[in-house]
Amino acid sequence: MLLSKIMTQHFTKPSWNTKTRLAFTNARLVDPESGLDEKGGLLVENGMIADFGPRLFNTGTPEGAKVIDCAGHVLCPGLFDIQVHFREPGQEYKEVIETGTKSAVAGGVTTVASMANTKPVVDDVSVVDFLFKKARETGYCRVHPYGAITKGIEGSEITEMGLMAEAGAIGFSDDGKPVMNSLVMRRAMEYASRLGVVIAQHAEDCHLSNGGCINEGKVSARLGVTGIPNASEAIIVARDLLLLEITGGHYHVLHVSTHQALDAIRRAKKQGLNVTCEVAPHHFVLTDEAVEEYRTFAKMNPPLRAEEDRLAMIEGLKDGTIDAIATDHAPHDQDSKRVPLSSASFGIVGLETMLPLSLQLYHQKLLSLRDVLARMTYKAADVIHRPGGRLKKGAVADLTLIDLNREWTINPEAFHSKSKNSPFEGFTTKGRAIQTILGGEVVYSLD
Repeated sequence: MLLSKIMTQHFTKPSWNTKTRLAFTNARLVDPESGLDEKGGLLVENGMIADFGPRLFNTGTPEGAKVIDCAGHVLCPGLFDIQVHFREPGQEYKEVIETGTKSAVAGGVTTVASMANTKPVVDDVSVVDFLFKKARETGYCRVHPYGAITKGIEGSEITEMGLMAEAGAIGFSDDGKPVMNSLVMRRAMEYASRLGVVIAQHAEDCHLSNGGCINEGKVSARLGVTGIPNASEAIIVARDLLLLEITGGHYHVLHVSTHQALDAIRRAKKQGLNVTCEVAPHHFVLTDEAVEEYRTFAKMNPPLRAEEDRLAMIEGLKDGTIDAIATDHAPHDQDSKRVPLSSASFGIVGLETMLPLSLQLYHQKLLSLRDVLARMTYKAADVIHRPGGRLKKGAVADLTLIDLNREWTINPEAFHSKSKNSPFEGFTTKGRAIQTILGGEVVYSLD
């Protein structure tokens, strides 16, 4: 029997207004921004971090506090996943905010940025308002929606970005489709710069992709399917960086996957341009060889690339070119995946595997624990211009407790997402979130 089937998991919906006093004792406090990494305690009062440090509870815990013994496990800021697709509204049979956020907290994630390619598209204030309302009523974690750059994500007419930003949209993206029109992209960058929000691009030249379904290379040739070349991503990134020089502002590359695009981003950063990027765990764990074994469950866009690209993603994390790790959590029903490769939908779920897959970088001594967690805490928060991801007095008590040494076998059937489309079934990993705390409330725990 798989270990994931015999673990007991508990969920509690947040009240969003807790008055609880929590004392976390015997914790390994890790704050990636400050470099703190030492044994100590942390006190939560009224949903906020009241105090923390190595000598906090030397004379005992405060009266009336609920004590949580961390047993030496890592207590860090709550994790961010800054690219998810929750499918609501419009495709509730694949995912809803309730199940998506439940999956998030099971993975240690306290804040997500949801993408705009819903049905209807998030191209109007009314849809932004709906998402905030739905997240507050049904969600287990914080949900910050992106607004669409163009109406209907059709790439031609720019949305009312100012109104949506005022309503709470954290940035703008047509993810699922690239903005192919250079003039439209320039105007969007200009508006976003004035608003002080990020423009996030799914970088793909659709003409070069030409209906491809996996990476262009030896695997696509063996399988006899149309491939998507690296140049498809790199060309759009290069174009957008030229536009960024003109417009200023903040440009973010979603799910970077090629060494050419990463090199362009590295050069732009050295020039002082405000460009950030993220990588999905599947792009630094797998290559396109996985498609032959997992078929459609390893089909995503951008596709799994060659070993050269996978290694480049790890190097980008090591040298700081890549700012964040994000999943591109893309739930799909079985009917969308159990079809011929060329007909299957792109995307995999990832919220419950982001942390353990990323921790492989730590266990393999490729990155320090601080550097791995930084890409899912404060660095990710900074991309979407949100507070959080830091252990600070007076900050909201969003926290993740991690057992670095918990070994478990990934079993997608045990995921809390409605969809189970993952190529990681049967992978044995090391490290897992065992408690997720949102605003001082324990919303998830694993026994």
